[in-house]
Amino acid sequence: MDDARERLRDVAERLALTLAQGGMQKTTARVMTALLYTEQDTMTAADLCQELSISSGAVSTAIKQLIPVGLVERVPAPGSRRDHYRFREGAWATLMSQQNAVLSVMHDAAQEGIDAAGENTATAHRLHEMQDFYAYVTREMPALIDSWRKQFGQ
Repeated sequence: MDDARERLRDVAERLALTLAQGGMQKTTARVMTALLYTEQDTMTAADLCQELSISSGAVSTAIKQLIPVGLVERVPAPGSRRDHYRFREGAWATLMSQQNAVLSVMHDAAQEGIDAAGENTATAHRLHEMQDFYAYVTREMPALIDSWRKQFGQ
């Protein structure tokens, strides 16, 4: 393996480890970063198995988690009977757009805590800050994503 490819693989593995520490399943993170850092247009499940030294079942599970959130897409490959995958263009904006549901859950959780703790408590004070933060991010995120899409043609 050439030096540049080895460096890319190391960088991808470090990102995968960071994502796993942040809560993503390790194999899913490795598959995602393999597709993100590859120089190939697409990769098959077999390519991913070989690149990552993991089973086809592990690749299949990871792909099933990455496609619905918009990070990876299945693409046609004329003349091939195998499924081909690639990291989806515009994936980051799509992922952040989907985070609005999480932002709403966090905002609502803060309100539930305030209701349970009572308005004039130390807990309510902390939860108001949480609620204000998530309300702000929820308001600002769509405009930020739209601005990014306009600037970068996504």
